[in-house]
Amino acid sequence: MKAPLDLLAAQVGIPRDFDAPPLHLWHPPLSGDIAIHIDDQGTWYHEQGKITRDSLVRLFASILRREEDGEYYLVTPSEKWRITVDSHALRIVDVNVLEVAGANNLEATLNTGRQVLVSARYPLFLDREAGEIAALMLPHGLTALCTRAAWYRLVDLAEQKDGSLVLRSGDFALKLPID
Repeated sequence: MKAPLDLLAAQVGIPRDFDAPPLHLWHPPLSGDIAIHIDDQGTWYHEQGKITRDSLVRLFASILRREEDGEYYLVTPSEKWRITVDSHALRIVDVNVLEVAGANNLEATLNTGRQVLVSARYPLFLDREAGEIAALMLPHGLTALCTRAAWYRLVDLAEQKDGSLVLRSGDFALKLPID
C-alpha cells in the first residue's frame, strides 16, 4: 500500500523535486533571523554547533537563495528565514570532464553532492575577493567557490591558447590569469 503522501502527490499529478524545489514561486514575508551560519570554508553551523548530518545540509541548501539585498534566506512556501554566510554558500569539491554532444564539458560536483554542468547558464567566474579563484554561478543567486583541490583540477584542465590558459566547457570559455 502506498504512503498517504505518495497518494496525495499522485492525485496532484506534480512530481516532487527534492533537489530543486520551486523557490522562484515562493515569496513569503520575512519570518526573522535563524542562528544558521555558513563559514568561509562552506561549513554549516546552527547556534555555533557544526551541522554534521549531510542530509540536513543538502536539505537546507536546496531551499537557500540569495536575494537582491545580498542576504541569504532559507525559504519555504510559508516561511523565510535569514541566515549568515561568510563568503560563498557552497563549494565545488571536484570537477570532471564529460563528453556531451561531441564536445568536452566540465561537470562541477558541489559539497552537497549536486552536479552542475558548466555552461553559459551556469558559468565559472574568477572571484577577486577569493584571490582570483574560480567560482560557479548557480540558480537563486547562489555561487560555489572551488576548494583548493577543485581549483588545481580546473587549472590542470585548462588549455594553452595564444599565451593564455583557457577553460572550456562546451561553448563556454574562461580565460585564467597567468602569474
